[in-house]
Amino acid sequence: MKYMLLIQANAVGADGASADCTVEDWMAYDKEVTEAGVKVSGESLADLVTATTVRVDRDGRRTVTDGPFAESRELLGGFLVIDVPDLDAALDWAARCPGARDGAVVVRPVADFGG
Repeated sequence: MKYMLLIQANAVGADGASADCTVEDWMAYDKEVTEAGVKVSGESLADLVTATTVRVDRDGRRTVTDGPFAESRELLGGFLVIDVPDLDAALDWAARCPGARDGAVVVRPVADFGG
């Protein structure tokens, strides 16, 4: 079953990395999930200041603003889609993720609509 790991960071430095995770930590984790054959896809997201938010009102008018302006201390830093037998296995991979050290990793099943 496929699961998406949404990697939430509490704070990042100027280089986009968190204080408790090094680039080497992320490279090692990526190598581990790839070599285990469970990685389907995954990406790190660019700096938050590059984000753009789109909203559409009931009349279909579009509003575009710079930034996400989220009411949260956490921000989405990236994602990983893995294909593992069950939720327990997905939780094990999430716990190994460097992003779980000073942030959180949200684990969500990927919906399968049979197509």
